[in-house]
Formats: sequence, C-alpha cells, structure tokens
Amino acid sequence: MIAFRRLFFALAAIALPATLYAAAPPNPTGSPAASLAGQLLIATPAMRDPRFEHAVILMVRHNNEGAFGIVINRPVGERSLASLLAAFGENAAGADGNVRIFLGGPVQPEVGFVIHSTDYRRPDTIAVDAHVAVTSSPKVLRDIADKMGPAKSLIVFGYAGWAPGQLEGELARNVWYTAPQDPALVFDDDRDKVWDHATAHRTQDL
Repeated sequence: MIAFRRLFFALAAIALPATLYAAAPPNPTGSPAASLAGQLLIATPAMRDPRFEHAVILMVRHNNEGAFGIVINRPVGERSLASLLAAFGENAAGADGNVRIFLGGPVQPEVGFVIHSTDYRRPDTIAVDAHVAVTSSPKVLRDIADKMGPAKSLIVFGYAGWAPGQLEGELARNVWYTAPQDPALVFDDDRDKVWDHATAHRTQDL
C-alpha cells in the first residue's frame, strides 16, 4: 500500500519525465507525428517491463517535450476519505466512506491526481478531452466529500512519463497498442477487464 504523506498534489512534476527503458532512440524531428493525448496506451504482449504488464494508460499530454500518462487499471486498495483528506492537511469533517486508490505509474508515487468527468473543473484542471479531465489540487477531495465533486472519478498516485521521442521509439518496438479513450472504460469497467476491453478496441495493431 502506498505510504500517504502530507504532500501537495503537484502537476508541475510532469515537466520531469521518467525513463521507462534504459535507452530510447532520439526523435529526429523533435515532435511526435501525431499526439496521443486523450487516447489510451495499452501494453502489448511484447512488453517486458513488469511495471507495465497489462497496463492501460490514459494519455494526458503528448507533444515535442515528451509525454505524460496515468495508469487506470492498477488498484492498490481503499482508504477512508477522511484519512486521505487529513493526510493532505484538508478538513476531514463530514467526510464519509472509503475511496479506491490506484497506482498511476512508477514515477513519484507520492504525487496524486484525480481523473474525473468534465462536469467538474478547478483552475488547475487539465481537460484531456470533452469527457475526461485531470485535477491536481487536493481541494477536489474536499469537494468530493461535500458531494460537490465530479460525478465520476479515480484517485491515483504516481504517473508514467517519457522524454522527447521516447514514446515514439517504444511504439516502434511494438510494446504499446493505442485505442480511443472511452469514459465507461476509464471510470466504470471492472478493473480486471480493462486491459481486455481496451485491447479489443485498439486502433493500432503492431
């Protein structure tokens, strides 16, 4: 189980992408041919990194500075909403029930994000597409407790990141499929079936 510490959510951390593989071929153009932001990245059977075996990643950003995504099918347990709020220094009064916690990737697992439906927005919210957004402020947890938060949400810690050109190199090595993002799959699907269902809708057969 992730050790929760009193830390602020920090979306700025994505400026320091991690390396999934020891070496990645450079991108000769410095820019991806087509951004995968808003799509799903799905580990293929050729994936040999155990951290990403059967991983399904919601791609949040993908540009000439690199890529940033969050794994959506790695539940690690449950935590009471009150204790989670208290861990981040937020008022836990009136916070009832438990929330499911996900491991969003191997990079900075102490950094938290909430993936949610676009009926909710804060100043730091990033709209992934018309249906899914990501918020990095712990205030979203307070809003969820007050029944003023998003209709759908996933609370995740950690992320996956790629340096410029690195993701393109991994795609060339056939370790990822891509598929359209589907809110039902992101929020509602049985987590044990997300990889199977996402793979069935892949757009890139490598």
